[in-house]
Amino acid sequence: MLWIIFMLLLFISSMEMLTQNRWKKQVSAGLLENCTGCILCSEDNGCITCHQRLFLLIWRDGIRQYGMCVHTCPPGYFGVRGLEVNRCTKCRSPSCESCFSRDFCMKCKDKFYLHKGQCFRQCPPSTAAQPDTRECQETCELGPWSQWSTCTHEGRTCGCKWGVETRVREVLGAAREEGATCPALLETRKCRMRKHCPGGE
Repeated sequence: MLWIIFMLLLFISSMEMLTQNRWKKQVSAGLLENCTGCILCSEDNGCITCHQRLFLLIWRDGIRQYGMCVHTCPPGYFGVRGLEVNRCTKCRSPSCESCFSRDFCMKCKDKFYLHKGQCFRQCPPSTAAQPDTRECQETCELGPWSQWSTCTHEGRTCGCKWGVETRVREVLGAAREEGATCPALLETRKCRMRKHCPGGE
């Protein structure tokens, strides 16, 4: 009788140990899912240290802080490689989508324009917005228009009903940026000519 009780207790004990081992495996599997690429991982805070080629991304949820190892940093962050750890660091400007360093933006979010590493809702003076690239491009500094030229048609100033007159302007200061947009430097318009030339030409 004692032998049957002993075997029954042994069976119950083994079932409890089996259940505990299965639960531990499930917990560690769940933890490993959140610790992909980690060298050191915390159950509460996720990754603490990453493999050398990966970046450690840390974000906050209220007062809690979580870590994750990523190949590339997400929008709004840039990667900084260090001797001990590679980190994803947040861009300082909230209107910046991707940045080269904390204060130098490379691409702005929608409704913003990029100029010299900063994001603007409207382009600064002496620049023009480029809708396709969402950048502010410097414009040329231009002089005033000249007077309209004499009305001519094929080199003649009379003998025709309509001719063309032109005016020009010069670039006073070349734009400092390569590929700056310069408005038209020459304009033409239709003009009325004298039908009869003096002296019967």
